Amino acid sequence: MVKHNEQTKEEQFETLSAEQQQALLEKYDTESNTRQLKGVVHWAIFILLLCFSLFQLYTAIFGQYTAPIQRTIHLGFALTAIFLLFPARKRGPKTKVAFYDYILAVLSVVVGSYWTINYDRLVKSLGTISDMDFYVGLIAVLLVLEAARRAVGLPIMIIASFFLIYAFYGPYFPDFLAHRGQSIENIVNLMFYTTDGILGTPISVSATYIFVFLLFGAFLVKTGVGQYFNDLAVAVAGKLVGGPAKVAIFSSALQGTISGSSVANVVTSGSYTIPMMKKLGYKKEFAGAVEAAASTGGQLMPPIMGAAAFLMVEFIGRGITYWDIAKAAAIPALLYFTGIWIMTHFEAKRLGLRGLTDEELPNRREVFKKIYLLFPIVLIIVLMLVGVPVMHAALYGIVSCIIVGAINKDTRLGFKDVIEALVDGARTALAVAAATACAGIIVGVVVKTGLGLSLANSLVDLAGGNILLTLVFVMIASLILGMGAPTTANYVITSTIAAPAIITLLAPDIVSQELIPITVLLSAHFFVFYFGIIADITPPVALAAFAASGISGGDPIKTGVNSAKLAIAAFIIPYMIVFSPALLMIDVTILQILWVVVTAIMGMIAIGSAVIGYWYRKLLWFERLVLLAAGLAMIYPESLSDITGLIVFGIMFIVQFLTKHKGENGQRETKLDATAK
Repeated sequence: MVKHNEQTKEEQFETLSAEQQQALLEKYDTESNTRQLKGVVHWAIFILLLCFSLFQLYTAIFGQYTAPIQRTIHLGFALTAIFLLFPARKRGPKTKVAFYDYILAVLSVVVGSYWTINYDRLVKSLGTISDMDFYVGLIAVLLVLEAARRAVGLPIMIIASFFLIYAFYGPYFPDFLAHRGQSIENIVNLMFYTTDGILGTPISVSATYIFVFLLFGAFLVKTGVGQYFNDLAVAVAGKLVGGPAKVAIFSSALQGTISGSSVANVVTSGSYTIPMMKKLGYKKEFAGAVEAAASTGGQLMPPIMGAAAFLMVEFIGRGITYWDIAKAAAIPALLYFTGIWIMTHFEAKRLGLRGLTDEELPNRREVFKKIYLLFPIVLIIVLMLVGVPVMHAALYGIVSCIIVGAINKDTRLGFKDVIEALVDGARTALAVAAATACAGIIVGVVVKTGLGLSLANSLVDLAGGNILLTLVFVMIASLILGMGAPTTANYVITSTIAAPAIITLLAPDIVSQELIPITVLLSAHFFVFYFGIIADITPPVALAAFAASGISGGDPIKTGVNSAKLAIAAFIIPYMIVFSPALLMIDVTILQILWVVVTAIMGMIAIGSAVIGYWYRKLLWFERLVLLAAGLAMIYPESLSDITGLIVFGIMFIVQFLTKHKGENGQRETKLDATAK
């Protein structure tokens, strides 16, 4: 897009400045609350982050070290950088590093190098640790908790600390949770000297797949693809009814392919789309809600899925590939964004809102001339589809970013840009490393104490074996556990604590994980993943909605409530997945997939119109109830309910179409009121 058009849009829609965006990120996104350092310390951290990326690239290309060494070096880099970059207090000094943080950084170096220096001795010790080993392990646990608090947020630190307390005081808990308890020595040994705790599967994935993909995202951003997503969305959807809202949905879905944070997604695309929506007549709370719901959905969007896809591969196992996860996520993500699109469309029609004019749109020819910027994303998808290993696909994607950027002088990456991308990628990985290390504490305790099975049996018993009631309990648990946690930690926590309840219910007589049907495992993991993610837009802790309200100027709670309404699909889709695994495209025919998708979309149209209160005209109260019932019937995966819902839907469609002229006068009045406001 030409510079003149960019300036015009800023004047028309009052987009947020870079400083304002950063202020919002620091307020609502813990990962962005870093020190702004200068001089020697700044360059020392710069070199540290560069070395972090170079180490990860070296092991990705030439092969990894043994598990404890690879993971502790990764952890050491992350902890050291976190204590130098993140202040102990959110409003602490940002221009200098406190003396105690230098001490913590040195201890982080010790922790990160301990396994490398003592590898042979630790391996031969067969689980017996010395006094020095104990103290280093204890320091490692404390450093991980504090680093997670600073870089990720207080909730995950509190949860992990509770699990450590539970591991120690097991005999004092209620009978269904009680266990014999672990000594402090055993807990430290489990956490730092086995691959079941801090050095477990979560940080293993962070130290391999996730880091390389975060580097890929950093290189994509350097080519200007983030801004291009906004431009492409405006060019494609800007002229439609209520165009700016649909731009927000489209651009946020695209941003989600490279973003690992709902809040960051909101601020990045919302600083542009929310002012557009307000300008054309959307209320502040609705405008913010559209962006929050769409940006949160970006974490559900394959191929990246906020990096949770990589963790899902490792947690489910059973030969499941990354491509299987991305494929399984495709239809649910499509339905999620379709639901938001439908409701914003009906809201725009209800208010009589227009799309953008030709003068407000970017030059489409110029936008589509840059479609090549999407090539690296397409390349990675194709490579994984044909069976190229995930890490190699990411490496090829990084190389393709450099090649694609060279096509145009405005996007060409010089040596300085490449170095900055490596540093930016490492900086982004810090919170993920801290989150996965802290999540490893939770996983280790759950595995050691058998808590997952105890909670699963308790939830099933509480629900009396009723599948729907059990799913409701798991939904509530996942929403609570997901509050304030980033995508990766969110999934680790919910899949470890909540998912076993669904698996226990759907496969009650199967003891071995290897014998549980793949559809059951995928259904359970996707169920908790969805509800953990939409905690970001579910009041009272709706960080994405609060960030959006910071841009729109609307009330945060009302914005959160509207976000939850717009994302109603996300509250329905997980149940559909459990009752109809065809949505995951596992062991089903094309006809089965088409039937499920078509009836689900029709159901979302009915539910969307019922929630908004408008279709071809304003709906009467009983019409909303009828459409809501018809929508739920079509979404429930059973032939009789589908057919019944379709018949009712067809009748309501005919009635609406034939009486639509009755709502035209009211629509004009609503439009005049909105314009006056």
